[in-house]
Parts: sequence; C-alpha cells; structure tokens
Amino acid sequence: MSVIEKKTVLKVDGGGILSPAGFKAGGLHIGLRYEKKDFGVVYSETPAQSAAVYTKSHFQAAPLKVTQESIGAGGILQAIVVNSAIANACTGEQGLKDAYETRKMIADRFRLPEAYVAVASTGVIGECLQMDKMKKGCSEISVHGDYNSAKSFQQAILTTDTVEKSSCVEVMIDGRTVTIGGAAKGSGMIHPNMGTMLGFITTDAAISSPVLQSALKTAINTSFNQITVDGETSTNDMVIVMANGKAGNKPLNENHPDWGHFQEALSLLCEDLAKQIARDGEGATKLVEVEVEGAHSTAAAMVIAKKIVGSSLVKTAIYGADPNWGRIVGAMGHSEVPLSPLTCDIYIGEECVFSNGTPQLFNEKSVSDYMKKEEHVVIKVSLQDGTGEGRAWGCDLTYDYVKINASYRT
Repeated sequence: MSVIEKKTVLKVDGGGILSPAGFKAGGLHIGLRYEKKDFGVVYSETPAQSAAVYTKSHFQAAPLKVTQESIGAGGILQAIVVNSAIANACTGEQGLKDAYETRKMIADRFRLPEAYVAVASTGVIGECLQMDKMKKGCSEISVHGDYNSAKSFQQAILTTDTVEKSSCVEVMIDGRTVTIGGAAKGSGMIHPNMGTMLGFITTDAAISSPVLQSALKTAINTSFNQITVDGETSTNDMVIVMANGKAGNKPLNENHPDWGHFQEALSLLCEDLAKQIARDGEGATKLVEVEVEGAHSTAAAMVIAKKIVGSSLVKTAIYGADPNWGRIVGAMGHSEVPLSPLTCDIYIGEECVFSNGTPQLFNEKSVSDYMKKEEHVVIKVSLQDGTGEGRAWGCDLTYDYVKINASYRT
C-alpha cells in the first residue's frame, strides 16, 4: 500500500473494482466490436445499497432511464450490465425496450428481481443494440472474484480509451478496514455535468442508499465534474456505486465519528479515476492540472480552474510547449466569476509568468522544456481575493484528436 494524499486513506496498489469483499465481475466479446471485449457485468454476492449520478444532457440515453428506475425502486442493486460499441442513445421506444429487455435477461441469468439490475451502455449514438448479440452475452457471461475477471470487465467497457482505468483505497471505519474500488472509462466527449464517461464503484462499507447518494454527489463535484477533454457532455455519462456492508462497520451517516474519513476516501478514489480519464483524452500526450487559490469562494475557484483547463487555446499551447500565458489570461477573462487582474499571479510549473497585472521576466526555454518533458503539466493561479481553492484536470489538444473523431464511425 502507498499513501494517496491523506494518512487516513491508503491506496491499494493493483487494487480495483473487485478488491472490496463480496464482489465479482466478468467480461467477454459478443461481437458488438471487432475482436475486443464489449460486454461486462459487475455482481454483488448480496443485495447492495446503491446510488448514482447521471448526465444532465437533454438527450439522456435509454439505459440511464432504466437504471434510474431500478435504483429508485428501493435503492438496491446486485448487478450492473454494461456494453460498449453502441450507446443505445437517441433510439426512441425501441432503445428503451432493448434496455429493459437487457435488464430482464441479466436478472433472469442471476435470479434477481429486475429492479436489482442497472444497465449502462457506451459507444456510437443513434444505433440500436444488436439484441441477438446482447442475448448471447446475457446467457454466456460468468462472474468471478479474481484479478483476471476484473481486467476482463475493465476491457469490456472501453471505446476509444487507450488504457484501462481502475483504482482502490482503504480506510479504517469503526476499527475495521473498509475498501472502496472502482473502474471507469472515458476518453472523448468529456465535459461532465457528469462526458462518454462511465464509472463503477464498489465498497464493502455499511451505508444506506440515501446517505451514499449524498456522499457520491459530494465526491463527484470535486472529481468527475472537474475534468474536461473537449467540452462535450455525453448522452450516457453515469457513475454508480454499490455498497454491500460486508466490512461489518456500523452504518455510516453524517453523524458517524468516521464519516469524514469515508467521504475523504470516496472523494480521493473518484479523483484518481477522473484524472486517469483526463490523462487518456483522445490523442492526448499530457495530463494538465490547474490549481486556483485565493478566490472569493471554493465554487469560484473551481469554475476558473475548469475554464482554464477547458480552453482549446490553452490546450494547444501546452501541446506545442508554448509558455504563452496570454492564453490562460484569455480563458480567465471571460469567466462568469469576477476577478481583478491587479491581484492575479499565474505560474506554469514553478515559474511565475504574470503577477499583479504585469508580465514577469522568466526563462521561456526553461518553461518550454518543462512543458515538453513533463507528462503532468501544472498551472497555478493565485487571485488574492479570499480563501477559496479549486482544481480541475484536462489534457492537451493534439492533431490525433482530430484524426480520431473525424473517423469515429468510419
């Protein structure tokens, strides 16, 4: 184990969605994609208290509507079924029918009430699911609790992603070890209000669905909702968490003495997964992190940070290793958050490039070399207007982004 950020939370090296007790998973190839795995299931051995957040797109995909109904029926899930390649979005009544049928087939496969199954899809918008292949997946999928099964699930949920994304943390609650694991996918259409971004989180903590919903919303606001790759929000974005209580702790709530530790652990797990998505932006070569301090509020700091990291001009400057701080000023300048240029400092790496309304003398070659060599470029902004702090993550914008998206369907 290694410390992620705070001593109360430990990162489990090599851990993931099956690290918490009582969970199994599997993935297989059913033919929605060429050769690659494209169908997966996460399964809890016992009914799990559950929560989720969903895209705010007006064109919310059919699987999300079915999942909202499942969780709304009692806050309990025991299985999540996911397919890649086809988003089942903007597919009308047929799409909704197919999502319900998929839910029923998995419920029958694992002998569960239909409301205990969540459905998720990712891929091309406007195409209906190939239900003959989905039926094959539902009948043939098997789940196990080993490392390879977790890998199979992680592979099955990918689209244009170049790497699998997983994370795991441990935290002590009531003197017992509580584990939180997760897997995610996302590379393009990333600008959450909740972008094709999916996150699946498991934990063996004892916690009720309404309390879990509150904790997840808090974690999302400082993690997944603070990343952007291309400013596009997907029809299918969703993060689901299942908690089966096998750790044996006393049920968590806001009054529990270890509540802060659990919230910290869940937030750090979500942040880790979110940063992995930002780093794997389509065609990206670098993770870009923006840190804002001294804002008049936390919300203001978060808005400014995301404005900077989402700027196409900032992103292209970083790809070209051009320390053009004017791009940063330009992005900040049309934020809805009021700020004073006369009390603003900007750093690229450790070099101050702008301070109190005045350009600073700095070694351009040194900053350019930093931007070239580092895979994690940090921009820091100090506003000297309060105590608000916020961070956001994104990536550079490259020629390959255009290539990938120009031929996404062809």
